[in-house]
Amino acid sequence: MTENELSKIVFDAALKVHQHLGPGLLESAYEECLFFELCKKGLFIQRQRALPLIYEDVKLDAGYRVDLLIENKLIVEIKAVQVLNDIHLAQLLTYLKLSGCKLGLLINFNVTLIKNGIKRVANNL
Repeated sequence: MTENELSKIVFDAALKVHQHLGPGLLESAYEECLFFELCKKGLFIQRQRALPLIYEDVKLDAGYRVDLLIENKLIVEIKAVQVLNDIHLAQLLTYLKLSGCKLGLLINFNVTLIKNGIKRVANNL
């Protein structure tokens, strides 16, 4: 499955979660529910996966954690904030670079319409 196909599945699952829960909860609640919805689709998902930093050929544990890594191709970073800002995009772009993934979704569940809370971020390897 391609990154774009996976992102469509994630979008649909996020829509379902948002329709059921609405805005105003903690990120962890949305992560749990989105993980549950995606597992029902039979996808291979790693949750809170550690992402090491390689510096001068040394693997360092810098404390980076990806919210959801789907099929080792798509990173999903979940937020529940008033407004997404540049630091959130930079965080996801860093995760994409460190993991070698091409596509990520930044999903802010603290919005009235979920389509307004989803940003696609591409890594130009």
